[in-house]
Amino acid sequence: MVVETDVLHSINTESRKPKVSESRIEVENLSYAYQQRQALDNISFDVSCGEIFGLLGPNGSGKTTLFKILSTLMPATTGTVRILGHDLATEVKAIRNLLGVVFQHPGLDTKLTVVENLKHHGHLYRLTGKTLRYRTAELLERFGVSDRAKERVEILSGGLQRRVEIAKALLHSPRVLLLDEPTSGLDVTARRQLNDYLRTTAQAENILVLLTTHLLDDAEACNRIGILDVGQLVALGQPDELKNQVGGDVILIEGVDNETLGTTIAERFGVSTVFADNRLRVECKHGHEFVRDVVAAFPDEIQSVRLGKPTLEDVFVKLTGNPFVQ
Repeated sequence: MVVETDVLHSINTESRKPKVSESRIEVENLSYAYQQRQALDNISFDVSCGEIFGLLGPNGSGKTTLFKILSTLMPATTGTVRILGHDLATEVKAIRNLLGVVFQHPGLDTKLTVVENLKHHGHLYRLTGKTLRYRTAELLERFGVSDRAKERVEILSGGLQRRVEIAKALLHSPRVLLLDEPTSGLDVTARRQLNDYLRTTAQAENILVLLTTHLLDDAEACNRIGILDVGQLVALGQPDELKNQVGGDVILIEGVDNETLGTTIAERFGVSTVFADNRLRVECKHGHEFVRDVVAAFPDEIQSVRLGKPTLEDVFVKLTGNPFVQ
């Protein structure tokens, strides 16, 4: 009877323990400070496998610090980070085996060929023979660089080099792919292509993809995003959901005297005006009617007006009151 009671107690105790997901990154109440500067302030979010999650923010928002912690380059000092069920505080080695990491600065040997780069990287993970050759061929084909396999990396364009870097990071079949500013320095076409490759890879490999970016287009391509500002997570959700939080249309106005014009417009039309990036920003429904009326009311004070639907930049400005400086 004692045995049965002990077993029952054990079962009840286990059922009360928080369940740890083996298919997610879970960040809870994470903070990090560099002496007196608070780089991260009580950050919490989670990301699931098969999802592309973006951390969007301007320089100094905390993206790099958070990336370094998730990629095990720095320890988490306050809060909890679990990666696929493993605690970052106690299971760093196990976590590193699960990660593929692409840093902002290139990590390829430009004097070696594409295949040679992947071959040597594979050896670090004890991949050899047919397994390594098959995996290399598979990834180079997926990322559209198989025809450049025997060329030295130094002659490839920036976009092609970035594809090779991601192929290298995926070589050992990681369950989590972390990318720091993956499209930085690429032109619009190359960025769009790379985002398409990431979307295909997340589904084909059933892996979790987390990236940092200061580029709004990259964030738009993610399934979900977290917006960071001075170390705080100010928004979390799907890009369209976040944009719907902005009330109606967004009007940007440049005037001869923006400060005076903003006060006058607010008093006359009963709207809130925000001064950001040397322009007045107004949110309102039926924006086309507002533009007509405000131009008619202040023809000499207004130099230009732009009407548009909300963007992630507008979300950032609405939540922080600050311009999004890329």
